[in-house]
Amino acid sequence: MTFAVELHLQKPILVLKNKMTLYKVLLPIIWIVFFASVFVIPTVITWKRTGVNPFVFGTTDSAHDYLGKVYRLMILASCISIVCYSFFPDAYYYLSPIQYMEKDILPQLGLICIVSSFVITIIALYNMSDSWRIGIDYEEHTDLITSGIFKYSRNPVFLGINLVNIGTLLIIPNTLTILVFVTSFVVFEVQVRLEEEYLVNKHGEDYIIYKKRVRRWL
Repeated sequence: MTFAVELHLQKPILVLKNKMTLYKVLLPIIWIVFFASVFVIPTVITWKRTGVNPFVFGTTDSAHDYLGKVYRLMILASCISIVCYSFFPDAYYYLSPIQYMEKDILPQLGLICIVSSFVITIIALYNMSDSWRIGIDYEEHTDLITSGIFKYSRNPVFLGINLVNIGTLLIIPNTLTILVFVTSFVVFEVQVRLEEEYLVNKHGEDYIIYKKRVRRWL
């Protein structure tokens, strides 16, 4: 009888451990694929096709370039969190995991968020084509994109990245992933407003009409 009870208790523990091992393998792979697909590959393709470097964040002390520095720190923080979780469990303990958020359903929702983000951002990048930029390109005049996924959101790429950060938080809830999510939410709100000012100056009435027709996020 005791042996049967022990087997009954060990089975769900074993299933949970297997699922956690799966996330430890999947999360770094997903992040590498996402980062390459959303940032590296589109940047290289646009650069080769147009001769313009789409990465336009500089090193000045302007508000725009300061946001670029914050983005780099956010990516670094996410990478540290994922690497510790997947490869250095002892170090991950020092990131203060939030145990009450470690529910079986939350990582599954996190994966759904990340997959949804991947779909949204890839469609957005396809729609943007050569107008793709990381930051605001004050020197070049890019086309105003209002078709495709941009008919439903003015900022689908930022929306997608927010979903990635939510997904990562749900899979590995700790103080660092919470900090990244909160910071990204605030910085994106600032970034899109800077972009809106730029687009009004560049496209005038066309952008104002588009802005009234389509919501900032959804």
